[in-house]
Parts: sequence; structure tokens; C-alpha cells
Amino acid sequence: MYCGAVEFVCSPASVKHIPVLLDECMACLRPERGGVFADLTFGGGGHSRAILEASSENSLHAFDCDPDARKRSEDIADSFGDRFSFYDSSFKDLDKYTSPGSLDGILMDLGISSFQLMEPDKGFSFRLDAPIDMRLDPRVGQSAAEFLESASYESLVRAVREYGEERRWRRVVDAIIKARGTGLLSRTMSAAELVSDAVGGQNFRQRIHPATKTFQGIRIAINGELESLALTLPKAFRALNVGGVLAVISFHSLEDRIVKRFMRKMAGRPESKYDSRAQQERVAYATLNGSKAIFPTKEEVQANPKSRSARLRFLTKLKQPEL
Repeated sequence: MYCGAVEFVCSPASVKHIPVLLDECMACLRPERGGVFADLTFGGGGHSRAILEASSENSLHAFDCDPDARKRSEDIADSFGDRFSFYDSSFKDLDKYTSPGSLDGILMDLGISSFQLMEPDKGFSFRLDAPIDMRLDPRVGQSAAEFLESASYESLVRAVREYGEERRWRRVVDAIIKARGTGLLSRTMSAAELVSDAVGGQNFRQRIHPATKTFQGIRIAINGELESLALTLPKAFRALNVGGVLAVISFHSLEDRIVKRFMRKMAGRPESKYDSRAQQERVAYATLNGSKAIFPTKEEVQANPKSRSARLRFLTKLKQPEL
């Protein structure tokens, strides 16, 4: 999964999918009990396969808006038959395919899959020269190149400073605006070089490429990732049975903040230190399984460096809220 700079180059056909925090997710969801599950971010299908293999009584609904994901799902469909259903759709459409209280476990892995990163035409990676697209679903919305050429100053600031958390955002935004109409914003490598030059280039102490944060912010902006996450979490919670588990893996601090606050709210806890509501005004609809996020072990990070910024949070539903 994507968690920072892309520091490798290989063909999409040679990409090996390694599901992040797999053992920890299985411990949270406990699929060995049997039930109906949903993997809202199918990707390479590693988590989906593990859930289905855990019990012959399990069925699973998989969602992914990447047009190529359906083909990757065919092997699982062949292995598990009608126990597996795939939906070519964004996870925010969960409520169109499920009903309240119909699922025993839901998993969301918010990382960008290695398949998407290593397909040049998708335009995510600045290690592969290609048109800069970055859409999770290339069939809808505005490409990154179109965004860079036309977005307002305020929208660029939001993408680079807020979503990308780039402290030298003024230099980057100014460089983007100055480069409009030159063609430099149309391809991944030229755009990355532009950003790198704007922030002073790369030195040997840097672990990630200077354009990493800006690219991340642009991707989040054009896909509306934070908005989609905030919209989907209540839908996912409603879809759970009482006793069902919602597990979310995030890679970005802004994603994790949304997940953490939502889960604390469902558990009847203050959403943040600024939440001053009296405790009697809160209602616990869920229990939090631990107050801190779960991180990959050192062994997992060594085996799969892309997992290093992953964090897992989960809750168990107590009752249906009036959302």
C-alpha cells in the first residue's frame, strides 16, 4: 500500500501484493466465527482472501472503483464462488448494496494499492514518466493535470499545505501557477522536478523525494478522499450488525484524525480535547478496542517497507445509532 515516496520501479505485471497488518486485521474482525463481511477497498484482494479462507461459512462483499480491480478479483471469484461478490464502485456507495445491520465485519484499507502506483497511465508515481492523472477512478472527475492548470489559488493551498502538509507550500503553489501553460504540469516527472526545484531540491538526509508531500496532497484533493471517508464511516457503522466490527487502516494523519474522532464519538467519548460536551450528553453506540492505534511490527516493516506509516483502529458495535 502507498505510504510515502515511491522508491522502486518495476512493471505492473511484476507487482507483488502484500496486505498490510493482515494478522492484526484478522484478530480484530475474527472471521473464523463465520459471517457476512465487506472489504471496502479490495485492491489486490489479500485481506478479502484471508477473510474468506478463515471459515467456509463466510461471505464477502468487495468494493473498488479502480476499473482494473474487477479483473484482479476474478481469481477470488473462481475460488470462492457465490460467497464472493465484487462491486465496481466507490466505498461511499456502500449503502446502495447493503442494508442496515447486515454485516458482521467491515474493513477499510485507505492506502493506494501497488497496482495503481506501478501502472504508468494512472499517473500516481513520479518515478514513472506519464501523464499526471492520479484519479482513483479515471472514468470520473478531473485529472491532476487539469487540476494543476485550472485550480484556484485557495484550492492549491488547501491541496499542498493542508492535505500534503508541505511546510514550503508558498514556493510550491507559486511555482505551479507560474508553470501554467508551459506543459510542465502535464507529466509526472516534469511536475515532480518543478516541485523539487521549488523547495530546494533533494539532499542526502531526506528519506522521501521532495515532491512526495505535494503529490499526496494533490491526489487527496482531486479524489475528495477525506470527504468520502467522512461520508462513508457512518454508512459503514449503520451496515454493521450489533457485535459487528469496523476496522480501518489509514496512512495519513488527516485520515486517521477523521477515523479516530468518528470512533470516539460512536463510543461516547470526547472526539478531541476541544470537545467540551458533558458526559451525560454522550451515548455509547460502540466500544473501542483499545485507545491507541495498532502499528505494524518491526518485522512487517522490514518485510514490507510500504507498511511503515500504516495504523489500524477498530470498534465493536453495541447498538444502532440514530444517525
